[in-house]
Amino acid sequence: MDLTDLTLVEQAAQLRRGQCSSREIVDAHLARIERLDGNLHAYAEVYAAEARQLADAADRARAAGLPLGPLHGLPICLKDLCDIDGRIGTIGSRMWADRRAAATSATVERLLAAGMIPLGKTHMVEFAFGAWGSNPLMGAPWNPWDSACHRVPGGSSSGTAVAVAAGLAPAGIGSDTGGSVRIPSAFNGLVGLKVTYGRISLHGTGLLSWTLDSIGPLARSVDDCAQLLRALASPDARDPATLAQPPLDLPAEFAADGLKHLRIALPEREQFPDFMHPAVLKAWTGAARLLEKLGAEIVPARLPDWYFDLARQTGTIIASEAFALHRDHIEDMNQPIGEAVRARILNARNFAPGEYAETLRTMAERRRAFGEWFRRFDAILLPTLAVPAPALDDIDEASPVPAYFTRPQNYLGLSALAMPAGLHEGLPLSIQIVGKPFAERRILEIGKAYQDESGFNKLRPDVAGFGA
Repeated sequence: MDLTDLTLVEQAAQLRRGQCSSREIVDAHLARIERLDGNLHAYAEVYAAEARQLADAADRARAAGLPLGPLHGLPICLKDLCDIDGRIGTIGSRMWADRRAAATSATVERLLAAGMIPLGKTHMVEFAFGAWGSNPLMGAPWNPWDSACHRVPGGSSSGTAVAVAAGLAPAGIGSDTGGSVRIPSAFNGLVGLKVTYGRISLHGTGLLSWTLDSIGPLARSVDDCAQLLRALASPDARDPATLAQPPLDLPAEFAADGLKHLRIALPEREQFPDFMHPAVLKAWTGAARLLEKLGAEIVPARLPDWYFDLARQTGTIIASEAFALHRDHIEDMNQPIGEAVRARILNARNFAPGEYAETLRTMAERRRAFGEWFRRFDAILLPTLAVPAPALDDIDEASPVPAYFTRPQNYLGLSALAMPAGLHEGLPLSIQIVGKPFAERRILEIGKAYQDESGFNKLRPDVAGFGA
């Protein structure tokens, strides 16, 4: 049995039954990192010695019969914007190659409190501002589904997605401002959860947009995402946005009685862009049929006509806030910053006076209007991406393609779940289950039913070409 092929829940079951130790699980992943990551380039830094020490401590606690949580003694990887006090934290930028964090992020605190073992920090798009996953100065991770062609890993949580898909970690942490959990999850055949803004604390996290950022898990199963959400979601006085959140109320196990009584909106195909790949549309309609088979009512519906224009307005907010956060070094042309990321942030200088404030005012109005539209449904079924992963050399950094289906959910304050939906010519396809604000339980229930019936989350890339 290959321990690196198991989900977190499956690894936890092995530990409970005494079939393996935490040290064996950690050693198996570290050995795989050593063997493959020279080509995959998922990790910015590996905490090998520390991980082994934490695994040994977890095994001693288990042997002593202490009560342990479901994630205790299990490994995880961290996007390199989750700070750890005293450790290097680059936020994807060569400019900060030697930056040492002055605090530990709430995310890392919560994972350590749950007994999890960080394997290391993963590469990301610079400042978390990019959907393809490119990073010309720090290097782009290699999508493990094609060893012959360097295909985009998706961004900005690129390294986390590649690490999990290739078995270099059983699960990982990313962030999502306009799709940065869901896009790399989709390109790499993973489950990725975008939580509602304010569900998980952003304390100690490298920010791109204080209005839209969220932390979320990338994993191989809905069950794993649910376990990580339980560990991470809680009020934190250091992040006031978390204080008003409703209780999470996740069940120990999701109900097995299908999706009866749920109404899922199926938007009109005519509202989608002309760059849709036929295989994506086929996977999306196939998912609708499967959910209907499971008992859901699939309701054809027309999204508000302004819905997909929200991607552009989301970009206005992100660029404006990123410029405010990074202005000093972005305008310093002597700093080693990627050309495309610099251009995206500097674009904020071209906005008309008051445009940012007007966009925020419009966002509040759109959220109220969409809340009324959404009242008739429990969820919306959309593609996550319009296309399978293209070659990295072929991408247009200014293209709207990768974030077209993901940015509106951040703008509207919604929850969303990216789910594997099969393969096209060996490359992953993905569908997206969109939920109301703080409706993480509902979309996880739908995703769990879809996952268990389809089995697409069990698909794995062949990594032999990377040195396995």
